[in-house]
Amino acid sequence: MSAPETAGKSLRIVVTDPIISRFEDELKHDGGTHHWDMAAAWTPDRQLDALASADVVVCSGLGPRQAAAARGLKLVHVTGAGYDKIFLPGLAPGAAVANTFHHARPIAEHVLMVTLMLSRNVAAADRAVRGGTWRTIATDPQVPFHPTLGGGMTMGLVGMGSIGAEVARLAGLLGMDVRAVRKNPDARVPDGVALSWVGGIDQLPELLAASDVVVVTVPLDSSTEGMIGAPEFAAMKPTAFLINVARGPVVDQHALFDALKSQRIAGAGIDVWWGSPSDGVVPPAELPFGTLANTVLTPHHSGHARITFERRAADIAANIRRLAEGRELFNVVPRG
Repeated sequence: MSAPETAGKSLRIVVTDPIISRFEDELKHDGGTHHWDMAAAWTPDRQLDALASADVVVCSGLGPRQAAAARGLKLVHVTGAGYDKIFLPGLAPGAAVANTFHHARPIAEHVLMVTLMLSRNVAAADRAVRGGTWRTIATDPQVPFHPTLGGGMTMGLVGMGSIGAEVARLAGLLGMDVRAVRKNPDARVPDGVALSWVGGIDQLPELLAASDVVVVTVPLDSSTEGMIGAPEFAAMKPTAFLINVARGPVVDQHALFDALKSQRIAGAGIDVWWGSPSDGVVPPAELPFGTLANTVLTPHHSGHARITFERRAADIAANIRRLAEGRELFNVVPRG
């Protein structure tokens, strides 16, 4: 629909994502007198009926059957950054697709938290105290002293998008030496980021060899799938940690399990996995990472701060208002 056609029009909006549905007030803020179907709990058939007359769908995924039903869509607004679950070929030709972000800061805080947990052996200490054992440097000379993040530790970032940049800012504030590899090493360094070294992706082995903490933040695509495997773990220090907040398949899970079990690396923080709990496996992996003591395992929740979703809902509301007023949308992603 062209800008003149949308201006002043009341829109029919279908919301199928259950998380963003919890922010209904923020979604409807300054949104005009539109018809809203909060359809997250509806049956699939009832959702299809609503999509048939929808102008906008707010969702985390839209499959082929849903796309085929929603032939009148003007906007598919994804509730996060990733739009890989939207069946783009099936959308109506005039439908725009937009996404939203705001997850960089909570993920960066998660990375620093896990770095501290691994470097200070927090999980093992917690288990020991709960089990009645009290081990400190005062009771056991084999217990190591803690490192401090600003005491010479190097953080190596694989990727320098919004998440990598925010991790770099926080790590730098804590005194860590921060290095990175990125697709374009000559690109402008983001504001507030101080890097002691930056290289291209082909210089990944150099980054791995120098880093005490390796943080994976690259998007998953054909060029990054399996990019962290056995050769990369061999290049890392045996005292180093890997933290993956990108996508599970960026890291070869068999190589990671072997590196952890053999103590080829000191530990790992895993927030992203290789499948879905709906497959019946928790955590969703082929290998029993839960049996390894040198891990911090979380259920893909590093970005789940309330403020993330409040701001995402505000973005969605703003784009719906722009659509209704016939104005240009923001955060539009390519269809082809």
